[in-house]
Amino acid sequence: MAGLLLALAPLLLGWGAHLPQSLSTLDDPRIDRDRLLHHLSVLAHDSMEGRRTGSPQNEQARQYLLQTLDELGLPEVNGDREHSFQFTNNRDGQEYTGVNVLGMVQGTGAPDEFLVVTAHYDHLGVVDGEIFNGADDNGSGTAALLELARYFVEHPPEHSILFVFFDAEEMGLQGARAFINDPPVPLDQFLMNINLDMVSRNEADELYAVGTYHYPFLTPLVEEVAEGAALHLLRGHDAPDLPPGDDWTMASDHGPFHERGVPFIYFGVEDHPGYHHPSDTFENITPDFYHRAAETILEFILVADRAGASLRVFRDSGEE
Repeated sequence: MAGLLLALAPLLLGWGAHLPQSLSTLDDPRIDRDRLLHHLSVLAHDSMEGRRTGSPQNEQARQYLLQTLDELGLPEVNGDREHSFQFTNNRDGQEYTGVNVLGMVQGTGAPDEFLVVTAHYDHLGVVDGEIFNGADDNGSGTAALLELARYFVEHPPEHSILFVFFDAEEMGLQGARAFINDPPVPLDQFLMNINLDMVSRNEADELYAVGTYHYPFLTPLVEEVAEGAALHLLRGHDAPDLPPGDDWTMASDHGPFHERGVPFIYFGVEDHPGYHHPSDTFENITPDFYHRAAETILEFILVADRAGASLRVFRDSGEE
């Protein structure tokens, strides 16, 4: 592994030379702040009643996603926009049908190699008469994914990008498991997964990029983005010797990708008082931080797209 890193060091160090703008000022943002916040306000509205899988409100949220993706012109995947799946929820023993939403931007240079960018749109629903709106968890990742898709429709990448909105994350990562077990393209064409879950609420301007413990060849990408980011982009929360709950390796939809050997970076914030609580509302997010987080994640995708050939080398080597 060390030899491979040394051999590719010039390429790794060269990624940052092509950054299109400094993120430190956001004088010319690429993600529209107003649209980003509008999407989140819709998804986290009381009328969505927490978007619980199998509920009419979950269907309502899904229809919003479908309409928005059609409006921005994101192509379907193999002729399909939706992928339904069935599962048993171990917590209540009930059978559910979930629906993932998919779209794809074809790469201009390597269309058969894919970055898979994901977020889950479901949440807990109504519990004991209270709405768990799930603004940060994970209306924030979902809304950001919509605007990331918009950017790449307008600025096609070199490698293809699959945008996947997962259902039933809160019931055991069921949407991600269904996707990875029946992928629309072969798994060996996945360069990596970039997962967004809880990216809108942090008073300390701290966003974590999780996964480099398992995939150290991704460290230079994260460090390059961190250097120019308009927030504190941190690594961690991915080592098995951490205290219980601090290892996020299987904490969200990147987990099933990791189990199948697909490298991942998971973007998220540390738990806050609104986590799985009715106070996770749109009014309690940190809007400026959220916008900076979305810009930072966009920058990481751009860097990963430019590094695609190197990512393929590492994947084919079988090294972590």
